[in-house]
Amino acid sequence: MELERKKLQTMFPHLSKELEGKSMAVGIESVRSDTEATERKKTTRQDFTGYSPDVIDFIRRCDTKEQAREIIAFLEKRSEISSEYGGRLREQLERKGLRSFGSKKEHDYYLKRAGYG
Repeated sequence: MELERKKLQTMFPHLSKELEGKSMAVGIESVRSDTEATERKKTTRQDFTGYSPDVIDFIRRCDTKEQAREIIAFLEKRSEISSEYGGRLREQLERKGLRSFGSKKEHDYYLKRAGYG
């Protein structure tokens, strides 16, 4: 394992640095409460180049509240969302339900929206 790490560091020093640190971590600080506006915005988007899904996108792929709770906990653990934001998401999940974040995103959602599926 250590040999593979050293080889990676030698071959791809910048990638190795990103993987080992949190230099490229991005905080997520938005809550989408107007799901219809969100859908309009996303359905008009044809090119997802450079698009990075956020916690809401991941929650919208969930089938159960438990799956959504796991996503929130995972992103908090990785410091991709704050515990305060995670708490707000959990509160919305319990008070308004899983689909309060938007309709379920099915398999190949982005490909279909971009016109490839």
